[in-house]
Parts: sequence; structure tokens; C-alpha cells
Amino acid sequence: MNNIIRIFTICTNENNHSAISLNSNFLEANVINILLLLFGLIYVLKQFLGSALLVRQDKVLSAIQEAEERLQQANLRLNESEKQLAQTKIVIKQIEEEASLTAQKVRESILSQGKLDIERLTSAGKATLSIAENQVRQEIQQRIITLAISKVATQLQSQVTLIMQSKIIDYSIMQLGEKI
Repeated sequence: MNNIIRIFTICTNENNHSAISLNSNFLEANVINILLLLFGLIYVLKQFLGSALLVRQDKVLSAIQEAEERLQQANLRLNESEKQLAQTKIVIKQIEEEASLTAQKVRESILSQGKLDIERLTSAGKATLSIAENQVRQEIQQRIITLAISKVATQLQSQVTLIMQSKIIDYSIMQLGEKI
């Protein structure tokens, strides 16, 4: 601040001829001419700058309006997207529920089909066991009969003499003769 005051005092000091001094005579200093020139410039520049500023203001206002319209459109698209997202979530939930129900029905169907298959296989196994058991019984009966016949045949051969054989043959012939 002291530097400014010092510069001002040097400029206004009348004793210093080499320094700049302030002339208090308005006519000699052309202060009026400078003021007229300044006011003329302000008037001319005011109209030029005013029209340029009005054009710039119009451009800024139209840019702001366009930005607001784009914002409104973006908000509308956002709202539509949110609605679509909500609808998509509902559809996904329905699909998940349907898939769960379908999976449960398929599982129950597989279980019931499995039970039916087990029952069918069990009854087929029982039938197979019954058939195998009957076959084993028949084979055992056949063996027993075969063993009994061979035992009887062996006993007969050991007990039957030639005389008994001739009597049996004669008796069989007699019975045949009666039937003929």
C-alpha cells in the first residue's frame, strides 16, 4: 500500500518536471474529447455486444431447453425400462414357479413309475421263482421215480427166477389173448 501512495505522490508532485503530472485544466487535457469518445464507444459497443449477447443468450436458452427435453426423454425411457424390468422379473418368477411345479410332477411321476416297475419286477420274480420251483419239483419227482423203478427192477431181477418169469409171460399172454 505504501508503494501505491509513493507512486501517486511522485506523479502529482509539481516540482519534479520529469515526472508525470495531472493537468487540472479540462480544456487543455482533452478530457471532454476523451469522454465523448468513450461514451461513443460504449454506445456503439453496447448495441453490437448487446445483439451478440442476445444471440448467445438465445443459443444458451435453446441448448438448456434441448437438454431439458433430452432429460425428460431419458426419464421416460428410464421409467419404461424400469417397468419392463419389473415385468421381466414377474415373468422370471412365474417361469421359476412353473419349472418347480413341473420338476415336482416329473419327480412324482418317476417315483410312481418306479414303484410300478418294482411291483412288476417283484411279481415277475415271484412267478419265475414259482416256475423254477415247479421245475425242480418235477425233476426231483422224475429222479425219485427213476430211482424207484431201477430199485424195483434190481430187486425183481434178484428175486425173480426163470420159473416166475415164464409164469408172468404166460399170464400176460393170456390177458392179451382175452382182449383180442
